[in-house]
Amino acid sequence: MKSLKKFYEGGYAKYILPGVLLQSVLIGGGYATGREIYSYGAKFGAMGWISGLTIGIGFALFAFLTFEICRIYKVYDYKNYIKQVIGPLWPVMDVLTVLIAIMLIAVMAAATGSIFEQVGLPNFLGAVVIVLLCGLLNFKGSKVIEKFESVGTILLYGGYILFTIIVLISKGSNIPQVFAAADTSAYDGKVTLGLCIWTGILYVAYNINSIPMGMFSLTRQTKRKETFFSGLIAGLLMVIPWFLSYFAMMCFYGDTSIVGADVATPWMEMIKAVNGGPVLLALFSIVMGWTLVETATGCIHMIIDRFDIALEERGNARLTDKNRGLITVITLLAALLLSRIGVVTLIEKGYSYLSYGFILFYLLPTLFIGGYKIIRYKNKK
Repeated sequence: MKSLKKFYEGGYAKYILPGVLLQSVLIGGGYATGREIYSYGAKFGAMGWISGLTIGIGFALFAFLTFEICRIYKVYDYKNYIKQVIGPLWPVMDVLTVLIAIMLIAVMAAATGSIFEQVGLPNFLGAVVIVLLCGLLNFKGSKVIEKFESVGTILLYGGYILFTIIVLISKGSNIPQVFAAADTSAYDGKVTLGLCIWTGILYVAYNINSIPMGMFSLTRQTKRKETFFSGLIAGLLMVIPWFLSYFAMMCFYGDTSIVGADVATPWMEMIKAVNGGPVLLALFSIVMGWTLVETATGCIHMIIDRFDIALEERGNARLTDKNRGLITVITLLAALLLSRIGVVTLIEKGYSYLSYGFILFYLLPTLFIGGYKIIRYKNKK
């Protein structure tokens, strides 16, 4: 037991846990349903892998830059981090971050409701489950959230690998045809290298908020080697499920009833198409539900942590359990109202608009100002 605890607080916490927390927030909703994979890559068919490669490189790069800035300046919340790279403009990130957090939870709630409907349960029950579980986890605090999301990563990867293998065995013969024909027919327009790269950049931009949501775990990092390799691992953890989903979708590319512009949960449709049966559907629902709760929990924890930091800076006590619960309920209610718009619209429209804000106020400042500060930093051990 002691050796396990030593591993958890040592190598695992320094190198792997930050990436686990980031992918736990990122993968819920879009990755779990498959909808984001379609919108930001798979719709390009044989050229979609370019978007995926851009996403992997982008996340690894910005995870490392962010981790290293946090280590150098000992800032472990997004407010004090962003003040290091955009100075007095930091309040803009407050607005962007809260908006994207609420939108992410809205996608989670809408996706959960859709899943519940497809397995014969009331749509509203999915929203209730999200509210109760997120409230409980945030009441328990950071340590419980870390363990919940670590278990979730194991569950998710096991599920994704299983689902992908089943789809590939059943329909994998379609993949060579898609690439041989250079098929990009699902996209209504010309697919170019630049378009694929730009789409990947947009995806990194609006999901970059997943990095600040895991900042509370970075206090254990003391060396640049740790921030570099943990950033690389974070990029891999984020993009491997993307490619698993992408290749599974290529098995059905061209069938718009399964992988198409109007399909809210492509993974659910793919499992039905290979006659997965009630057991596989139930397993998929558990895996997806877990990741949805992970994402919503991470979003709310970040907002609560932001309140705690602000209170401490003013010399006040941190939030009470009652107030933490109140913020959780208010955030979830706002997201539940927004979720009525639907998964497809939220992902296609809302995410795209917010991406440009994150490019201006996070990606570019982190790359240039943060990168400059890292290069000039003397203690490079």
